[in-house]
Amino acid sequence: MDVVQQLVAQLGDSAVLRGPEDMAGHLSDWRGRYQGRAQCVALPSTTEQVAAIVRLCRQAGAPIVVQGGNTSLCEGAVPRAELPGTVVINLARMRQVRSVDVANNSMVVEAGCVLAAVQQAAAAHDRLYPVSLGAEGSCQIGGNIATNAGGTGVLRYGNTRENVLGLEVVLPDGRIWNGLYGLRKNNTGFDLKHLFIGSEGTLGVVTAATLKLHPLPTARAMAWLAVDSPQTALTLLARLQRRCGAALSAYELMNDVQLNIVLQQVSGRRAPLNPQHPWHVLVELSDTGGEAVLAAALEEVLEAAASEGLLLDAALAASGQQQADWWEVRHSVSEGNKKAGIGINTDPAVPLSAVPAFIAQATAAAHRVLPGAPIIVVAHLGDGNVHFIPQVSFEQWRALAPEQQDRLSHAVKQAVNEVAHALGGTFSAEHGIGQVLTEEMGLFKPPVELDLMHTIKQALDPEQLFNPGRLLPATPSH
Repeated sequence: MDVVQQLVAQLGDSAVLRGPEDMAGHLSDWRGRYQGRAQCVALPSTTEQVAAIVRLCRQAGAPIVVQGGNTSLCEGAVPRAELPGTVVINLARMRQVRSVDVANNSMVVEAGCVLAAVQQAAAAHDRLYPVSLGAEGSCQIGGNIATNAGGTGVLRYGNTRENVLGLEVVLPDGRIWNGLYGLRKNNTGFDLKHLFIGSEGTLGVVTAATLKLHPLPTARAMAWLAVDSPQTALTLLARLQRRCGAALSAYELMNDVQLNIVLQQVSGRRAPLNPQHPWHVLVELSDTGGEAVLAAALEEVLEAAASEGLLLDAALAASGQQQADWWEVRHSVSEGNKKAGIGINTDPAVPLSAVPAFIAQATAAAHRVLPGAPIIVVAHLGDGNVHFIPQVSFEQWRALAPEQQDRLSHAVKQAVNEVAHALGGTFSAEHGIGQVLTEEMGLFKPPVELDLMHTIKQALDPEQLFNPGRLLPATPSH
């Protein structure tokens, strides 16, 4: 009996997808750029079923790709075309909120829970799960954990890593580690959850998590600003942090190229200010007090900035609906970019002080490879993560042979990432590595770090079956 037949016997016929049509949605990325192959897609409903799948695959020597919502921008959840014997484990059926502990400000959820559903479950108990992404309506908690997802709330609440208290993980040998601790303090040796957060499914399958909750904000104030440069935006950020402290929950920057793409490509989106201004900033304050206090603090900073000529224009959100509409503009950037043309996506982060220099130097570097290309910039400015995306028209891209497309994309990414590296930054801030950035890992990661990572991989997954070809370059050092 082959591994597919064994999986059917173990899980039931409806929980094992076979054939190109049934598996289609699991074999390509959401942008439609990558196509993989697999012998089946397994849909477990329990942690014990995940463990059984892993044991069967290990016995058969079948590679395993762990898949959540499949919203990766780095081909992290798509099986490799050259490994058709791969078994995809998709956790969409594991969507239970197991418990909510209001007094402990924590909740235990299964890995297949969609991020938006987790946010809603927390809000039903007057609590906030603060990780927020444009893909939150489809991405899953397990995938967020596997990639250490960031998003728009990192400035105040941190990445996913800062919002996970414990994990349940199926290891590559089929054992289940129950580390669903709800503790803020546990000083008993290695904090093993951090091995799996950001490991992109290469060390085990995250099946459940204990998440950290926060007080649900009862008041918000929001402004949309137009400024002349990233440096001015950075100056305003420092002033808002000094005046508003932890109430500053989001500070998002985009250039006019990005804003106009959203307005042109996504129906129903409207610009709060003239979209021809060169740079736009979305500012949000949130707290548990009254809105009047937040609004007054925000207006105080903006009035002073305006008097000094730091603002080209500004608008204050007049209602909760307007706040939601403005967030829709920000969260529509991926959809707009997908429709507008081929974007050569980069995901670097640099120290905040270096963001203006990075944008200027990366623009020059990208134009040396791709002269005159429109540059999309959308940044989580509060944490230094800049999505820097040189754009190519569909017509230009299709005129290139596949190998030319690969060379061009690689050259642009390397040019941008070398700028980030020179400024003390990283080439991947929140999207992860997947299959797309393994070469960059070899170029930019220090050899000692790579050796340590390979050592951990070998210790936990000696057969190298878990998400092969992801995260780590093929060789352990430069």
